[in-house]
Order: sequence, then structure tokens, then C-alpha cells
Amino acid sequence: MGGAVHGAHLIEMRGITKYYGKGEALVRALDGIDVTIDDGEFVAVMGSSGSGKSTCMNILGALDTPTGGEYLFKGVNVARLSRDQQALLRREYIGFVFQSFNLLPRTSALENVELPLVYRGVHRRQRRQRAMEMLDLVGLSDRAHHTPAELSGGQQQRVAIARALATDPSVLFADEPTGNLDSKRSAEVLDFLADLNRQQGITIVMVTHEPELAEWAKRVLWFSDGRLVKDGTPAEVAA
Repeated sequence: MGGAVHGAHLIEMRGITKYYGKGEALVRALDGIDVTIDDGEFVAVMGSSGSGKSTCMNILGALDTPTGGEYLFKGVNVARLSRDQQALLRREYIGFVFQSFNLLPRTSALENVELPLVYRGVHRRQRRQRAMEMLDLVGLSDRAHHTPAELSGGQQQRVAIARALATDPSVLFADEPTGNLDSKRSAEVLDFLADLNRQQGITIVMVTHEPELAEWAKRVLWFSDGRLVKDGTPAEVAA
């Protein structure tokens, strides 16, 4: 990304606001958010429904633009990027994992993981090798040729994580990544994400509404009524 500032925070939000509607109908979805996130952090973003956590995540992922304030990614002001440059930012630097796994149903795990590399124009042999490496990383190389229907929910989410990591992103954004899983599979996925963060140094920002899942993170950002009201370790925020 041209113009990235060496030594800057990975993510910096300065006075970020997001307003919807006008007059009496004005909704302050985000009301002056200041936060920095550095390389290698594992951050859980929490708060009740309507607290602003999902709006914040959409801005961080360059899926939405703020009403005011500055969002800097690697020192670059995202608001000053063109729509094409923002799309490039998402493709080159950001990995997304969602509650619904968003896997192509009639396609093998390997081909699902290859997909973002197809969009990048990576040569077939290279992208196949990279996809196998990522499936190996998530412990599913023996399931490479299985379709999503032949995998458990936890395995499907690990395929989705492998796909998100295939492009070697600077940050992985996970939005309620265990929302469709039972508690055993949830723990499996969270344990895996924590391992990725610890052993590979991958930066993870995860939206969750479940305190027991946030305990896997090293830091919790707690939102309420569009404001960031707590920022600390899981134990500090829970106190």
C-alpha cells in the first residue's frame, strides 16, 4: 500500500463518528471513538446489540465510511482512498471471517481456499500450493477434497479462516465467528484463533457478544451507545 507510514500503529481511529438520519431521528451509531490496535494483538470487540460494535467493525474493514474523524490503516487515511483503492486495501491487507462460513457449497475445501488467490491472478500451481499450506495450518489438509457438506461446522469455519489467511493479510477481522457453532465447536475455533495469534503473530479483531469467548482475547474493547466505554484485559473489563 503506497504511502504506508513505517512505525505507525496498524490501526488508529481518531474521533470517529457515524451518524444515521437527521434531527429527532438522528442515531449516533458511533460517537467519537479513539482507539489504536498494533501488530500482533488479539482484540475482542464487545457490547450489546446496537452498541456500535458492528458499525465499528465495518469501518475498520473499509466496508463503511465514517461521518467524521480519521481512520488510519498502517498510517494511511482510509477516507482519502478512492473506492478502487479501498477495494485493494480489503483484498491485499484484510482477511474476513463471518458467522456464516460463506463457503461455495459444491466446491472442495481446497478450491474454496484458493478463491481469493484466483482474484489476485496467482498462477494455478502457486495458488494450489498456498491453499494446501493454509489447510495444513488449520489442520485440514486431509479434508482438502471434501465439500462443505462433508465437513463439520467447526471444520467449515477453519476452512473459512484458511481462505482468509491465504492472501497473508495484515489483520484478520472475525465477526461473531462462532455464532453458528455449538459450544464444543466454538471452543475449537477460538482455541485455534488464539494459537494463530500466539504462534504466527497474526493480528485478530473479533466481534462477539459472549464474555466466555472474549476471554480468549488479550484485550477487550467494550462499546455502549456508540461510545467506547472500556478498554483493557478480559479480566479488567469484566470487573
